[in-house]
Amino acid sequence: MKDVYDCIVVGGGPVGLWLSCELRLAGLRVVVIERRTQRINQSRALTIHGRTLEVLSLRGIEERFLAVGKPVRSGHYAVLDTRLDFDIFDSRFPYTLFIPQETTEALIEEFALELGVEILRGAMAERIISESDGVTVFGTNDRPFELSGRYVVGADGARSLVRSETGIEFEGHSGNGAWFLGDVVLASPPDTPLVSAFNEHGCVLVAPLGDGAHYRIVVNEAEDRGRTRQDAVTLEELRQATARILGSDFGAHSPLWLSRFDNETRLAKTYRRGNIFLAGDAAHIHLPAGGQGMNVGIQDAMNLGWKLAAVAKGTAPVELLDTYESERLPVGIYLRDTTMAQSHLITAFSARGRALRGVFNDMLKVPAINAYFANQVSGFAVHYPDPLPGFGAGRSTLVGGRIRDTPLRLSDGTDATLFGLLSKGQWLDLTISEGTKAERPDWLHPHSVVEARGIPTDHADTLGNIGALLVRPDGYVAQTAVGSSRREA
Repeated sequence: MKDVYDCIVVGGGPVGLWLSCELRLAGLRVVVIERRTQRINQSRALTIHGRTLEVLSLRGIEERFLAVGKPVRSGHYAVLDTRLDFDIFDSRFPYTLFIPQETTEALIEEFALELGVEILRGAMAERIISESDGVTVFGTNDRPFELSGRYVVGADGARSLVRSETGIEFEGHSGNGAWFLGDVVLASPPDTPLVSAFNEHGCVLVAPLGDGAHYRIVVNEAEDRGRTRQDAVTLEELRQATARILGSDFGAHSPLWLSRFDNETRLAKTYRRGNIFLAGDAAHIHLPAGGQGMNVGIQDAMNLGWKLAAVAKGTAPVELLDTYESERLPVGIYLRDTTMAQSHLITAFSARGRALRGVFNDMLKVPAINAYFANQVSGFAVHYPDPLPGFGAGRSTLVGGRIRDTPLRLSDGTDATLFGLLSKGQWLDLTISEGTKAERPDWLHPHSVVEARGIPTDHADTLGNIGALLVRPDGYVAQTAVGSSRREA
């Protein structure tokens, strides 16, 4: 007898776990298949960017992450000297949060288990059969298993079995370069949180790991020493290269993790084939520049989760699923292109290359240019210009963009926040001016919507003359209506 689920998620990293939370929040039966028996103890990702913190806040769990992470109010583009200024963000989170991926994964898994997600560890998916009415996943843990679901999502990383079994092309470029890293303890830590250097010897970046004890040193040497990703990294190699480029190795010792990587860059040709979807590294891989990979993956999951749940429950048209790719693939394309551009700049060790970096350094001193790149790296720049099925064209510039969290005084006299009203994964229909309503499509069932009447008590200027707005479960504005007044509803 085989188990039957609404959705089977292959891959139990932060992306797969977040997707499972969204699906379970909507009441679906969901299972996560994860080949590892234990969570990772190497933190491939170190940062949660501001927009991802907003995603966590939309479900009311951001404080779990803020309690253990370290806020850093700037970022880098291609390890250039001119930092990206995150203080410009109109958000509760004008920073990036340094936090080890193992901690991020543990906290999301904690939330998933609270919601009732089933997680099968030590379970290896081996074969997938897709039919018109569902998908079957065959695999093994301590014995062979067979799981059936209406949908399968591959969040199983760069070497995705789901992508391979589905036959989706993973187009792009093989890796080159001599990158390596070490998570180490520093006997003499630097005075500033982030230290970087770029010269004819190579490039190095030193940043706190977020656990209060370790630092990550990332190195790219100018000299090709003939090593490949398969060659082990030694502590001595890390120390020597760091000292050669930066002038000091800060007394690095007691490595927690040493690893070599490259700039292989690939993007799935499609994010969906029938009832099978891809998210995160299964859909896009790149040089880990700017800490964007996990963040884009979690936002993939946020976009797909509420749509998949609505269609599975019969409360939205199946055409809604097409918008996952139409909205997220452009984000993946930009991620591919910007990380390749950074890769070129990071390896520009020649005199001409260093001159190019100098030009970019000066460009980033222009506030508008700095803001452009800061918004792109952080995820705040994402905008969905095309209306969802059944919606008319946007009535204001807010439509298609993220909404910031805003304090509200509700019509019953109680206080709330906009994100708080979205915490159950439903739509929000907010009336600000009495008698004003945002248009809804016929398919949007009342049970899927939280209706509220109230006025902003702060940041009202961001709403302009908007009298009502309809906000998607992922915090993007779907529709607005102009109001004649801003009186309490």
